[in-house]
Amino acid sequence: MQEPLRYLTAIVVEILRLSVWLVLLAAVFVPLERIWGLHPLKLFRKAFGVDLAYYFLSGFVPRLLLPLPLTVLAAALHRMVPAEFYYSMAGISIWLRIPAALVVGDAGAYWGHRWSHEIPLLWRFHAIHHSAEEIDWLVNTRAHPVDLFFVRFCGLVPMYALGLAQPTGNQFDLAPIVVTLVGTAWGFFIHSNLTWRFGWLETLVSSPAFHHWHHTNDGPDRINKNYAAMLPWVDKAFGTFYLPPGQWPVKYGIDAKVPSSLHEQLVRPLLSD
Repeated sequence: MQEPLRYLTAIVVEILRLSVWLVLLAAVFVPLERIWGLHPLKLFRKAFGVDLAYYFLSGFVPRLLLPLPLTVLAAALHRMVPAEFYYSMAGISIWLRIPAALVVGDAGAYWGHRWSHEIPLLWRFHAIHHSAEEIDWLVNTRAHPVDLFFVRFCGLVPMYALGLAQPTGNQFDLAPIVVTLVGTAWGFFIHSNLTWRFGWLETLVSSPAFHHWHHTNDGPDRINKNYAAMLPWVDKAFGTFYLPPGQWPVKYGIDAKVPSSLHEQLVRPLLSD
């Protein structure tokens, strides 16, 4: 009896935590999108309810799915790589490891994201995120659990492999926590319906314009660009950067039909055509 009660309490606490963050995010982005909005979107726009459900689902998925594979990955790496390497990485200042982890994590997530576009099996899941025809901050968490897990895991693998996250196997390490928090917050920002531009800095740090072009459906020559979440120069390095000055996408979404209901979106990619 005590064990089920403990799990139930943990679930309730997690829901409350996510609810508080939702209120804070809305308090920031809703007024900003009203003042500097790119498109005149309603607060309760099309698919708002589904995206709200994805917000809570995406809050649970990493905590449920990532710990076990990361534990297995860390154990395998510590068997294959000399322990001296990880002890030397542990000796590096956390203030150097965090920016390094941000860079390699974004590079890893870039390839996870790009593979989600290029590999048909992965695209079945990632297409749900791109089916949004109206883009605002809440679209950030519109992701199938399989898609969310895969891209997040691809971002974490190089961090662990290079000893930038938990180099000595300790349970608490600030680097992956900071990378996850910064990446999540930036994800809401780059999906936001804001006209903000960064000038020349947009080649160094991603902006809403940079990521809106990733969601465009303006034609085959403009899609499948801008895979990086935070560092556009990663796209420049691999030839997928696209950011025409002073321009924004005309339309968003994909041509393929995606079910509108949450349960169909979750189940359909798992079924063979």
